[in-house]
Amino acid sequence: MNIGEKLKRLRMSNSLTQEELAGRADLTKGYISQLENDTACPSIATLKDILDVLGVSMQEFFTEPTDAEVVFGAKARVRPTGEDGPVRVELLVPGAQNREMDPALVTLEPGAEMDEQDFHEGEEFGYVVAGRIQVRLDDKIYTVKKDECFYFTSDRRHAVKNIGKGPAKILWVVTPPTFDYKSR
Repeated sequence: MNIGEKLKRLRMSNSLTQEELAGRADLTKGYISQLENDTACPSIATLKDILDVLGVSMQEFFTEPTDAEVVFGAKARVRPTGEDGPVRVELLVPGAQNREMDPALVTLEPGAEMDEQDFHEGEEFGYVVAGRIQVRLDDKIYTVKKDECFYFTSDRRHAVKNIGKGPAKILWVVTPPTFDYKSR
């Protein structure tokens, strides 16, 4: 395990400079730099202080991800809307409510429409894998075809409808996880 590289990755994912991390952990910027370049080795107490600032436990820091936490096959998918219906949602990554994003594969039968969602925190991205859909944001309608994508902040009322003759499939990512599975 490369402790320095992992510390740097955690610091950057927390949008902290070396100086900010050092100040919060009661260390110097130079020492943080040495740790990240693996030219110094922290004591357990110092490492714990740094990890507390970064919001990570010692156990989490030293646990390496397994293949089961990186690659998810079809058997891992969850279908909260049931097996059949005009709108089918498959959650692609189990436990997404504990993650930053909620990726889903949404299938809409011809004419099917998801219920309008009120505004909420976050952002939404969708890539149309098959078919043609309409995305309604407040009172404006956008047509999105196969191999096109949409992106919007979730601070507007929004709904999606299949306007094609066959099923529409959308790879949809919501952040933070707030995916609502209602349909009409």
